[in-house]
Amino acid sequence: MIELKVPTINSSEAADRLKETILTSEPDAKVEIDTNTKKVTVDSKASAETFIELIEAEGHKIEE
Repeated sequence: MIELKVPTINSSEAADRLKETILTSEPDAKVEIDTNTKKVTVDSKASAETFIELIEAEGHKIEE
């Protein structure tokens, strides 16, 4: 399971778009996005790097 803090998720619409982007690339992934805590949790066989690239491609920043 991969957990990333994405402080640029500022609406449920942004969360929905991001989830759709992730699922388009990794349809078997289980994705949860909490807009209150700004956390993206992904359960998938793909690497964390894959999801970091997808999130950044959507225009979001990841906090370390």
